[in-house]
Amino acid sequence: MWRSILLGAALGLLSSAEARAQHPEPPRLLDDIRFLSDDGLKGRMTGSPGADSAASYLARRFSQVGLQPAAGGWFQPFTVGREASAARQGQGAVVGMNVIGILPGHDPVLRNQTVVLGAHYDHLGVGGFGSLDPDSTGKVHNGADDNASGAAALIQVAARLATSPPARTVVFIAFSGEELGLLGSAYYVKQPIYPLSSTLAMVNLDMVGRLRNGRLIVYGARTAKEFPALLDSLNWYAGFDLKAQGDGYGPSDHSSFYAVKRPVLHLFTDLHEDYHRSTDDWQKLNYDGLKRVADFSLGLVTALANRTRPLTFLDLPAPTATKATSSGPDSPGYGAYLGTVPDMTGAPGGVRLVGVRAGSPAEKAGLRGDDIITRIGRSETPDLQAMSDALRSHKPGEIVEIVVRRGASVTTLRATLGERGG
Repeated sequence: MWRSILLGAALGLLSSAEARAQHPEPPRLLDDIRFLSDDGLKGRMTGSPGADSAASYLARRFSQVGLQPAAGGWFQPFTVGREASAARQGQGAVVGMNVIGILPGHDPVLRNQTVVLGAHYDHLGVGGFGSLDPDSTGKVHNGADDNASGAAALIQVAARLATSPPARTVVFIAFSGEELGLLGSAYYVKQPIYPLSSTLAMVNLDMVGRLRNGRLIVYGARTAKEFPALLDSLNWYAGFDLKAQGDGYGPSDHSSFYAVKRPVLHLFTDLHEDYHRSTDDWQKLNYDGLKRVADFSLGLVTALANRTRPLTFLDLPAPTATKATSSGPDSPGYGAYLGTVPDMTGAPGGVRLVGVRAGSPAEKAGLRGDDIITRIGRSETPDLQAMSDALRSHKPGEIVEIVVRRGASVTTLRATLGERGG
């Protein structure tokens, strides 16, 4: 009942804002961050009242700065299955919501293609699961940098781009469920607003509020042949100590898009002592630095949305991941490495894969997207936790049999497990 009341009120506010859509309000970076990271939202855990309040706020802000809702409205709901991490703490199945705003492109042909700019808005709630604070249960984890900073930057870019739309359509997505395993972005790539075949690239803003010494990290720089030169040219004006590197996998929402063969970039101002702790508060952010990252993001999205030629997708072996979240059984710290990209939105009698990493033991063994792993070695794998436990029970270099369900058939493959640093 409370969700219906909340969303109904939000839609009422949106209708009053539609009249102002052609005259966007100026961005309110500090206000947006303070609202999203306020104690009253209790850490924005997916499916909680606080997360729904954040979703309604983001939809209202999207409308105010000039975006349009998708055909189905501002919200894209998805069910978080009982096998997800939050459910392991007794919460049961819950509903998460992606918030989606559209900025139509001005070119009559290119407007049918899209660039996605995304940032997750969920966080860890009141501690426990995912927290790096000892005895954190009951403490509000506000997640100002992770990832109120990215969500606020999303609004900044939308407001400025809406005053002069580029050739292609830009899809702005505030994802939920990222902290539970990229659930919102995994759902979106299954149910995209525009065909993924027409999605030129995805840019992800995750933890962009703690710029130090001008150092900006951009992962995914090797996912398109054209990216290194583009980043260098943009940085000639921005002047960051730019560290461009990596393939498109990693424990954040861009990974869902790379798994379906889309070029991706993840902007990141690095980890810090407050990461996944109750001390990640808005007072500690570098607002001038966040504005610089938002400016860079605006230039990046504008350049991508206006380019006349497609990008050249590159599928390369994955380096060690960097953002240390619990993103699945092949994350750093899980011991033996297989190199699968699991679909974390469900468990159909096993672990369904959305893809495998290039050059990984999984790829070499013949595993592929849509396979459902039902056994590793002697261990049944009915869900992600069982798969994690199975991988922990083996050492790098061991050869294991992996039983997969592939359509109507069952296949047994042999993989030589690798090692992955934490």
